[in-house]
Amino acid sequence: MTDSDATLRDLFDRDDLLLAPGVADALEATIAERADADALYVSGNAVATAVHGGPDVGLTTMSETVDRVREITGAVDRPVFCDADAGYGNALNVYRTVHEFERAGAAGVHIEDQRAPKKCGHFDGKRLVEAEEMVGKLEAALDAREDDSFVVVARTDAVAVGGLEEAIDRARTYVEAGADGIFVDAPETEAQLAEIGERLADVPLVVNLPYGGESPMLPAERVAEMGYDVLLFATTAQKAKLRLLEEVYSELVETGNERGLVDRLGTWEDRDDVTDLETWRERERRYADAESADRE
Repeated sequence: MTDSDATLRDLFDRDDLLLAPGVADALEATIAERADADALYVSGNAVATAVHGGPDVGLTTMSETVDRVREITGAVDRPVFCDADAGYGNALNVYRTVHEFERAGAAGVHIEDQRAPKKCGHFDGKRLVEAEEMVGKLEAALDAREDDSFVVVARTDAVAVGGLEEAIDRARTYVEAGADGIFVDAPETEAQLAEIGERLADVPLVVNLPYGGESPMLPAERVAEMGYDVLLFATTAQKAKLRLLEEVYSELVETGNERGLVDRLGTWEDRDDVTDLETWRERERRYADAESADRE
């Protein structure tokens, strides 16, 4: 049963695995909330494609992402966990990044140890900052937050760059610096995932196992057994839109008619329900009645 009053930190600390679907705009967030998701995840990859139509290779700015976060948090009541890339610069930039994300209503962020220009964790060609530099960023992030319930997770992309041992060493360093959780991105095998879960069992662990990525796709039950606390579905909705919209636009261009798409479209009523039209109509009637009474 969803606890609408639970903070992200509460959800990180509970015994059950937290499933966090990825969203990139207010409509996606509203639909995910209606599906009874306990928390939502704003993926940097999904925001990149939504904002500028390009890949997740460090092109998205902090302000572009924060604007998206603000739109999403304004539409839902669930905690929103956000991808803050590498903090958009040095430790000072990280300080402002956390400040802006928190002001926008985010419940937490993860910050990665990549060197600019950062890339999607499942892309080749990643480079890392020194662990000491990442520690400074984490200290800035922790100092910047105003509410202690705001979660700061350290992500390391070291598996692909320096191997599993370096990734775990970095994770330990980041925990000692005060990180609230660890996200070891893009483990390549189930054995690696299990080893991470075993060796970092005392730390809240976040994982992302996307279709098409470097990591194996595993059922939630297995992920929980290995000791993970949060399972992200970062780009599932993004990839669903890619396939569906390609089909829809092709059909429209080829036929000039929606008729052949009806079975794949939501109804007019579906849209009105998701957007809560009746509530707004009721408000319109109430305020119109008040204005009418004032004139009498």
